[in-house]
Amino acid sequence: MVLPDIKDKVALITGAGSGIGRAAAVLLAQQGMKVCLADLKDDRLEGTKQEIEAAGGQVITADVDISDPNRVQKAFEQTAKTWGQIHVVFANAGINGVLAPIEDMKPEDWDRTLSVNLKGTFLCVKYAIPHMKESGGSIVITSSINGSRTFSGFGMSAYSSSKAGQVAFAKMAALELARYKIRVNAICPGSIKTNIGENTQPTPELDKIKIPIKYPEGNQPLEHAPGQPEQVANLVAFLASDVSNHITGTELFIDGAESLL
Repeated sequence: MVLPDIKDKVALITGAGSGIGRAAAVLLAQQGMKVCLADLKDDRLEGTKQEIEAAGGQVITADVDISDPNRVQKAFEQTAKTWGQIHVVFANAGINGVLAPIEDMKPEDWDRTLSVNLKGTFLCVKYAIPHMKESGGSIVITSSINGSRTFSGFGMSAYSSSKAGQVAFAKMAALELARYKIRVNAICPGSIKTNIGENTQPTPELDKIKIPIKYPEGNQPLEHAPGQPEQVANLVAFLASDVSNHITGTELFIDGAESLL
């Protein structure tokens, strides 16, 4: 996919060290965008940076915990200072968190999931506005089919609530920011092959609420396998481009029909 209108524009991507964030960063850089990789600093983040640099792309990194207002704000300021302004924000970072029945869910585990996923999204949009309001742009939020179309993620009440909240927030932000020509959309992936399982913490109590569900050929009717980060990255690139300039306040599902079962 070639999107010439995004060449030389600037994007900030959270959760850029792996999974969907990494795939989006690599693709946008291939399209000629200047990219800030915002994530917790580790070898994977550096690996994404090196991959983009090796292909001739322009890239910087920012060490960010998206639940920390100061670190989020500094990432946006660093990006704007480096390249003048920001045109695209991909608010992608998130966690599955602790999976537990509501009865057994610890309040602090609930708070952590909502703080990263929902508060983190709010912070990304809040601190993006000063750098985007003069010339407009596109904000893309990674939500999920969980909380919007499917509710059988047992033990995921906190996660699903945060993801449903992101969709509502995207709609509110889209209307509020339309005056600045800032578009805000939420993408809702299904099962995608990423590293998010590393921050998933199932509890033994889950067994008491699970309902057995089994599909003969898996739960992905279109491909019978989890989606790939690169497939989601293509959708992000479309929303970053002016070819989607009449789309805002919308959730877009990318799940191979998984959520229709």
